[in-house]
Amino acid sequence: MMQTTSTSHYVGSQGADWWRGAVIYQVYPRSFMDSRGDGIGDLKGVIDKLDYIASLNVDAIWLSPFFTSPMKDFGYDISDYRGVDPMFGTLEDFDRLVEAAHARGLKVTIDQVMSHTSDQHAWFEESRKSRDNPKADWYVWADPKPDGAPPTNWQSVFGGSAWQWDTRRCQYYLHNFLASQPDLNFRTPAVVDAMLEEVRFWLERGVDGFRLDAVNFCTHGELKDNPPREEVIESFLGVRPDNPYGYQLHQYDKTQPENLVFLERLRGLLDEYPGTTSVGEVGDDDALGVMAEYSQGGKRLHMCYSFNLLTDKADPGYLHKTLTEMEARIGDGWPCWALGNHDVTRLATRWQAEGQLDKLRLYMAFLLTQRGSVCLYQGEELGLPEAELTFEQLVDPAGITFWPAYKGRDGCRTPQPWQADVQHAGFSSATPWLPVPESHASLAVDQQENDASSLLNTYREFLAFRRTQPALVKGDVRYHAVRDDVLCLERTYQQTRLLIALNFSDQTITHSASESAASLQNAPAWLSGEWQGGQLMLPPYGVAIARCPQTEENAPWDV
Repeated sequence: MMQTTSTSHYVGSQGADWWRGAVIYQVYPRSFMDSRGDGIGDLKGVIDKLDYIASLNVDAIWLSPFFTSPMKDFGYDISDYRGVDPMFGTLEDFDRLVEAAHARGLKVTIDQVMSHTSDQHAWFEESRKSRDNPKADWYVWADPKPDGAPPTNWQSVFGGSAWQWDTRRCQYYLHNFLASQPDLNFRTPAVVDAMLEEVRFWLERGVDGFRLDAVNFCTHGELKDNPPREEVIESFLGVRPDNPYGYQLHQYDKTQPENLVFLERLRGLLDEYPGTTSVGEVGDDDALGVMAEYSQGGKRLHMCYSFNLLTDKADPGYLHKTLTEMEARIGDGWPCWALGNHDVTRLATRWQAEGQLDKLRLYMAFLLTQRGSVCLYQGEELGLPEAELTFEQLVDPAGITFWPAYKGRDGCRTPQPWQADVQHAGFSSATPWLPVPESHASLAVDQQENDASSLLNTYREFLAFRRTQPALVKGDVRYHAVRDDVLCLERTYQQTRLLIALNFSDQTITHSASESAASLQNAPAWLSGEWQGGQLMLPPYGVAIARCPQTEENAPWDV
């Protein structure tokens, strides 16, 4: 496949702003499909399953890292930004994947890990040789305190000091994650230039966008101690009572104003390639504020997502507070929402919905009716629960370090089950890198494929329906106060006003409602709420969507 240039970049029928309201399916390549029989998923395996992904009625895929890497953090430690690790295939395989995805109307976004590299990257190997080599300041180096202690009290997300002593330079280097993941120094102009060229390399190969890992970690502040946190409340990745990272307010080690300048340069590069996009991962004490700041004004990132909906909190009061605060702060920015990914306990387990189709449908409808774009993590459409692994089965360094208080991320990364009655659920002919739980086999794709009422087909049906409703894709949003555990919102676009009611309780709820509200004719039948005669009836965990005149001032159930 020939490299694509900016003048002929694939845009597709959806136009250059396809990303606004898009549904992006996250593929974790190691665990999606093994085409070579070595127990590890690969790019050819993704190609083989593109028809399945397209059948979900999503708009794009996001590929977790497939770059050359020693795999200490499973690809988030990159040793060559332009190489495909042999375990995943070749650069030619990637080109074929892009071509095959585009042929099916799917955009391709890839992970870009910009804040740090592997310690095996050629840049770091040169940087650590001396204090005066050409790349000496490409990473964050600092002298010890007079007593030999690290320069600051900064902690690593994965536990322990964020500073690692290096005997070659007799200095410390910064690593916000593993010690084998040294942080790049974005205060060095040559580093920024080099990273933008790494992005351009993939743009030239036809990539449609980038998910930017830990994007607010790119710049560090003054080398001062972070102040203590008064109370450790579990929130974004690493902020837990069992991890010293959660004991600090992260005032100096990340989310610095200089990062905005870099993001503007990155956006300038993406704007050279019409139809490309960016979504930044934000983990911060004020994640919603950073999401807003990073996506406002059309000059930084296109959209951001955070861990605010990736916690254990599933009550409608918390969800309402999070969403209304985001709307109040984001202005013309654009959020991206997710209920699951490769870093958190699977949704069905985290929100206590294992094997409960009505709850899982509710959570799906909640996610897909919000203003913003959406990321769906592979297996979410099957209702997979978190895999229970023994300590001996763990490979995630975070889980190994913090066991048993925190079991790490392996439980959400086990292979996708394709066939129930085939060894390893059809993922591989060899023993997989992580086991396939028996509980997942019964939820395999082939078991749900021909069941019209399965969660898999519920996703397909609702995503197809969503595409016919511009108000759900691009419309404005207005929230109403939570009553009786029902979250109610409006989506408006041009002359269309949709009313959405989501019952998070196990009770049937009946309320007075707008006389003019009428259920949509083409809505999926499982949307079991009824708007009739000035009444709204919602069964337990029920969902209702209705159309209402724009001119009517009443809320869906103002009385």
